[in-house]
Amino acid sequence: MIEPKVFYRKLDIIQNKIGKNKSGKDFLFDIAQELEVVFGNDLHIGKGIIYEQVEDEYILISEVEEDYTYASESIDVTNKAIEVLSKNKVYIFNNTKLMFPGWENLTSDYKIPAAIRVSSIENSWIFLFELKEGWEREEIEFCLNAVRTALKFRLISDSVQNEMEQAVHIQKSLLPENAPDKGGYDIAGRSIPAELVGGDIYDYFEFDDSSFGFCIGDASGHGLPAALLARDAITGLRMGLEKQMKMVYTLKKLNHVIYKSVFSTRFISLFYGELEDDGNLFFVNAGHPAPLLFKNDEIKELESTGIVFGALPEIELRRSFVRIEKGSLLLLFSDGIFERANSSGIQYGLDRLQRIVKKNLSKSSKEIINIIFDDVKIFGNNKSLEDDATIVILKRL
Repeated sequence: MIEPKVFYRKLDIIQNKIGKNKSGKDFLFDIAQELEVVFGNDLHIGKGIIYEQVEDEYILISEVEEDYTYASESIDVTNKAIEVLSKNKVYIFNNTKLMFPGWENLTSDYKIPAAIRVSSIENSWIFLFELKEGWEREEIEFCLNAVRTALKFRLISDSVQNEMEQAVHIQKSLLPENAPDKGGYDIAGRSIPAELVGGDIYDYFEFDDSSFGFCIGDASGHGLPAALLARDAITGLRMGLEKQMKMVYTLKKLNHVIYKSVFSTRFISLFYGELEDDGNLFFVNAGHPAPLLFKNDEIKELESTGIVFGALPEIELRRSFVRIEKGSLLLLFSDGIFERANSSGIQYGLDRLQRIVKKNLSKSSKEIINIIFDDVKIFGNNKSLEDDATIVILKRL
């Protein structure tokens, strides 16, 4: 084990170089080499190579040594190992059941691949290192994750041109890249801000194999103030929600934090639910437009169980319950959908929303979401949105 003070001092050296070195053609190669030089002996790490995403493949862009020829020249983005890495961002491939492409036939403990995936706004790269005998998982994961985070921030900073563009990316980073892969459920979500940034949020919370959480929220107003409040709300949820924690207690604490913030003149509605594999849904609806549960020919509204967050220092919330049967669809949305107006001032409305969902129940969640957004756009004479619009759909198959 490397001594902690030495570890943090060396890590600081790497992070400073990432932040200060001139970016360009050789920037990523220089950082990979620097990581080997600074941490090679202490962390038993070496032979760093880099892959760059080109359309649907990751292409090896590093020159490799003669004894490193087993490294794959190209890897499809759908490869299982790449999917796992994309989800975890940092991954050590020391499980024979899941190996980095090209390493499948190498069983020696001296050749364990460790990888990180780094993304900018336009592209992504995979850094792959060989772990030698004596490596420690905690040290490797901590170091590589710190390097990955610093690299990502630098690459994004180089890509954006002004502070508002950075705000756009920050908000996008708060929204989930993918829906959770839960057997028996088809889940999808999409959010479009009315301005560069907006106040709508949605997110998923994976607890274990038998249950997961999800939410949708809408901060009052739109633009940067709403986006900042939305950021505080989603960050608070991610920090506070845990398995076995009482949702009402956690959400009341979140309300108190939002009320005390500098944006306390604003508020945010929020629907939060925890869904079990068997279809039991426990939820709190803090002043958000009632989600709609489509079951056969019936439509049930999941009405409010409390008021919006930020209006009062202390609020009363209650938990409610509904059953999501097989073949049912749960539709969550923000008011930017049904309050969309046409040139005559007529709103899109809940009735039209219900009809278009019922008409397309057989389609996938993602397809239904796209159909709704297209219909809302056409209804509004193809003009820009006047309010942020968000939809999340959960289908129990």
